[in-house]
Amino acid sequence: MSFPIHRLRRLRRSEGLRRLVRETHVRVGDLIAPIFLCDGEGQRQEIPSMPGIYRYSVDAAVEEAKLLYSLKIPAVLLFGVPHERRKDGVGKEAWASDGLVQKALRAMHEQVPGLVLIADTCFCEYTEHGHCGVLNAGKEVQNDRTLENLALTAVSQARSGADLVAPSGMMDGAVQAIRTALDTQGFTDVGIMAYSAKYASAFYGPFRDAADSTPSFGDRRQYQMDFHNIREAVRETELDVEEGADIVMVKPALAYLDVIRAVRESVHVPLAAYNVSGEFSMVKAAAKRGWIDEKRTALEITTGIKRAGADLIITYWAKDLATWLEELPAEPADKKKEAAEAAKRATKVVPAEAPKPPKPPKAPPQAGT
Repeated sequence: MSFPIHRLRRLRRSEGLRRLVRETHVRVGDLIAPIFLCDGEGQRQEIPSMPGIYRYSVDAAVEEAKLLYSLKIPAVLLFGVPHERRKDGVGKEAWASDGLVQKALRAMHEQVPGLVLIADTCFCEYTEHGHCGVLNAGKEVQNDRTLENLALTAVSQARSGADLVAPSGMMDGAVQAIRTALDTQGFTDVGIMAYSAKYASAFYGPFRDAADSTPSFGDRRQYQMDFHNIREAVRETELDVEEGADIVMVKPALAYLDVIRAVRESVHVPLAAYNVSGEFSMVKAAAKRGWIDEKRTALEITTGIKRAGADLIITYWAKDLATWLEELPAEPADKKKEAAEAAKRATKVVPAEAPKPPKPPKAPPQAGT
């Protein structure tokens, strides 16, 4: 039997009822905040295409990490953005002991104990050409030669205090090469969060502004995934799990919710999704023009990512979400008024009637009357 016995609107009547039967929840503990690192001291450089997001010098990044941890955000993902003069053809600054990520890892490990430190493990920010590995004479990324440098970088990051390293270049065999190197050097407890299904996407535009990593020629479609494919994403992820990935990732997220669901149903390790810069910035731009409500849109997007199957969400809204998720949604004004009036009626005290004074006793009859 259906309508009128079943009325699904019954459980949507109030915010309390909606919260009571809510199926999907984004928690602050699900969030990972990206942090971009730059040279210098006391630096806090706003990224024009990502309002509210900054590049930080190491000292300023530590203060930002303290703030994030105070908001109960459990993890940060670190990206180094060195000065042009420190870039070269292979990106050796990525594994330098005095590199930006390495210095930040040591400082945060000491000053923000308990915060999970994740190091992006790639070369596009460190190479003169902006590609994710070593080039051959034909200007193509050499997969196996790049694996050697990935291993060096991951070990350097682990030695500096990384809890997780995150290879993001989509090199075949990267997880296996890194796992072998970490174990050989005694870092068996350092985990790998693999960018397993990373697509060649137009949504990365603002990130490349932030990380100064736009390729000087060509694009990354020879190694990042074709956005038309989903079975390939499942295969990439399954291979990373076989090679030793502790956490896998789908990137981007918003246009790839079907991929997140397919990966979730295929593997049984924690799944992260990267709510990328373009997804963030287009909402910021629309909200600035008054076309949409940023807070409601961000909550809807991140809930959709979680509903699709992600366990963890890397997002530039992490700091805002930590506040928004703690706020109890308010009822509309008319509903509040209606509820208050109902409560007033329910608790209204009706005064009891005052007792009537007793009647005076009748006088005894007098004689002769």
